Amino acid sequence: MPRVLFLSHTGVEYPVDAHIGDSLMTAALDNAVPGIDAECGGGCACGTCHVYIDKSWAGRVAAVADMEEGMLDFVHKREAHSRLACQVTLDDALDGIVVHMPESQF
Repeated sequence: MPRVLFLSHTGVEYPVDAHIGDSLMTAALDNAVPGIDAECGGGCACGTCHVYIDKSWAGRVAAVADMEEGMLDFVHKREAHSRLACQVTLDDALDGIVVHMPESQF
């Protein structure tokens, strides 16, 4: 069961235990983490689950696919480690991942 640490833009920590195969978005929604709206329900069509993968974890997540790349062009304050939480699938290798949530999501 991978553990995820969601961090708000103000530094509030939201540690959650997730299930292998869940997306970061699902882990956040299942645990009532604020700042992840997921208006499209995980269809990579809205950008309301925009997060920043902590730099120390950025190389461990799967690469951004074309569809996600297109949606990331529309998020507020895109950064090098921006991802859509609905597109990052959790596995044992991501146990302990740290995810920052942008201020614009609150």
